[in-house]
Amino acid sequence: MAQRVNRRTSLTVGAFFEKHHEALSMTLLSDRRGFERTISEPAPNRPGLALAGFFSYFAKKRIQVLGNSEVSYLKKLTPQMRSERFGRMCERDIPALVISRGGVLSEDLLKIAEQHAIPVFSTRLVTMNFLNAATLALENEFAPTTTLHGCMVDMKGIGVLIMGKSGSGKSETAIGMLERGAALVADDLVRVRWAGNELTASAPDLSRGYLEVRGIGIVNVANLFGLTSIRPEKRLDLVVNLTPHADLNEVDRLGLEAKKFEVLGQKVPMVEVPVAPGRDTARMVAIAALDQQLRRLGYNMADEFNQRLMEHMASQG
Repeated sequence: MAQRVNRRTSLTVGAFFEKHHEALSMTLLSDRRGFERTISEPAPNRPGLALAGFFSYFAKKRIQVLGNSEVSYLKKLTPQMRSERFGRMCERDIPALVISRGGVLSEDLLKIAEQHAIPVFSTRLVTMNFLNAATLALENEFAPTTTLHGCMVDMKGIGVLIMGKSGSGKSETAIGMLERGAALVADDLVRVRWAGNELTASAPDLSRGYLEVRGIGIVNVANLFGLTSIRPEKRLDLVVNLTPHADLNEVDRLGLEAKKFEVLGQKVPMVEVPVAPGRDTARMVAIAALDQQLRRLGYNMADEFNQRLMEHMASQG
């Protein structure tokens, strides 16, 4: 099935500040002019070379972060040289300036930034902590995403995406897993993004914590199973495809055949679980999740059985 991939190409300074200012301990030092400026690269930049007069390869599309080194350097320059270097940097339409360690800009530099309508912020974080946190935040904002139809649960640390045709029992299976201690991440629409070298699944804000069960309707999972039965997001470790019992002969019985499900260019382990009346599908999916947990630890039960079988056949020969 073709997956529609969404890729953000830019983010306004205003949107970044509104969403992340608390986590990044940011406060606004200037007015709000320039909030419509766009950040086009998902990483901040320290403009030390630019302030020294070297603008070749200057990363002007990034948020510029002034740490102790940059601030101390500017203080050692003559007022004329300081204004000239800082002005040349601002002329390149940088998105915004952030001063770390609760620092502030001198009045002359703040006026230059305001003349170019460049927002200036201060953060209480030390420079490296801000750089790391801001990079993670920007990577999440710019990460490629897609939406899958299924039900995502966290089963004892393993993120399981339950997929299948309409009416195959995805939500009912999720309910059975919640009764076994799992936590719901998303139902029906599952948002998956690729960031930080891993796939992470979450739910749209409107439907988070709710699950649709045929014949009953929409249920509030937290009300039924408690707050610990909800996870805002989870790494995607395993895809379980619920298949009709009529396709039983097409399902791998020994688990030796490693199947994969591709999402956002990444291949995720996948197993197929046949669905039939009276069959405890939730238990089968829970076992598949525990098996995947063992595989992540380097233990493969199917390979172990196959090795024992080969040794038995060799001894009989």
